[in-house]
Amino acid sequence: MGLLKLLNKKILILLLFIATLSFSLYMFSLFTAIPNNIRLIYGSEKSLDFRLPARAVFGPETENILSINDKPITDNPIVSLSDDVTLSALGSGSTQMTVNAFGIPLRRVRIDVLPDMEVIPVGRAVGVRINSDGLMVLGIGPVTATDGTSKNPCEGILKQGDLLIYANSQRLSNKEQLMQIIKNSKDFVSFKIKRDGIISNVKIPTVKDSSGINRIGVWVRDSTQGIGTITYYNPATGRFAALGHGVQDVDTKKLLNVKGGFLMDSQITSVRKALKGSPGELIGDINTSKIFGYVKHNSNYGIYGTLEIGAIPGFPKERYRIGLKDSIREGPAKILSCVNGNEVREYDVFIETINRNTSDDTKGMIVRITDPALLARTNGIVQGMSGSPIIQDGRLIGAITHVFVQDPTKGYGIFIENMLAEEARH
Repeated sequence: MGLLKLLNKKILILLLFIATLSFSLYMFSLFTAIPNNIRLIYGSEKSLDFRLPARAVFGPETENILSINDKPITDNPIVSLSDDVTLSALGSGSTQMTVNAFGIPLRRVRIDVLPDMEVIPVGRAVGVRINSDGLMVLGIGPVTATDGTSKNPCEGILKQGDLLIYANSQRLSNKEQLMQIIKNSKDFVSFKIKRDGIISNVKIPTVKDSSGINRIGVWVRDSTQGIGTITYYNPATGRFAALGHGVQDVDTKKLLNVKGGFLMDSQITSVRKALKGSPGELIGDINTSKIFGYVKHNSNYGIYGTLEIGAIPGFPKERYRIGLKDSIREGPAKILSCVNGNEVREYDVFIETINRNTSDDTKGMIVRITDPALLARTNGIVQGMSGSPIIQDGRLIGAITHVFVQDPTKGYGIFIENMLAEEARH
């Protein structure tokens, strides 16, 4: 009898485990079926055909921007997702939808309603200079003191990727300023630093080197410069968006906190062609005295700012309506890009894959270059082409972001709605 009870107990535990695992897998499948973001254009509709045993609770702002199933809504409406739900965009703005199943919150979905707008796809390569908001720490190391000993003042205090914001109560703007502050300090330098979004105060002792100059053994960067492509200009706001991905420090791989920056005239003089395993690059001359625009914001979706369109020769005038990700199809499309001089040309591409629920918004599409002229010039996608606008069926749908290192004829694209929503937030 005891053996039978033990066997029944083990069977019961196994059944409970299987039930728990099945429920967990089911909840995970529900979770993955729901997107992080939903976007509509003012005046449009979107059907949510999740058909899930779940409920959606909408935020109080919803009544100003949406109707649900063609009915006006009140504060915090609760809607069943077991049937189709139709969202109608009544006004631009943002709200939140919280999806619950069996009393468990599954996901918070941001809903953005974008104004029905037209923007100008640009595709011009420009010089980009970004000034960081503070000084980025690239590394630390030892200092040889006047007595010949080796000391490392920053060890255990600073690390690569830290942002130095203040030194001795002075806001830091460039490397030369920091060197002067260290030189004039006595025993230590007081810093306000930012690490992983957290501000803290630290003190670093100074060490006199063999020439009697104060050092602390830190290497920093105050700016970065390169070539990138303007994606679009928004006539309604006077703002531009470029690159389609954020500007990172080349050493720390961290997103640069922007204090400001410039777009400058450039001429593409040559191309280092892309090869399997080796990304190519647009090579050009940057005219630092000819300013086209001002960088105000750096985000994961690109850089944003204001543009002096009168300063840009041959600036395009044709406006395009935008196409949301739900309207994009696998098939032929075009990109606008500048790979020779300052001439912007239209090139053929093919959209191979569309991932509307990707966790990385800069990789919503896989795009293959098919244009013989562009392949002859670059062998595919090269550095500097990031931001090249993608057009399909007469609408601006996205921008090139990254190249496949092992197959440079292919790369990723970001949905234009992500770039526009980021612009609207700033």
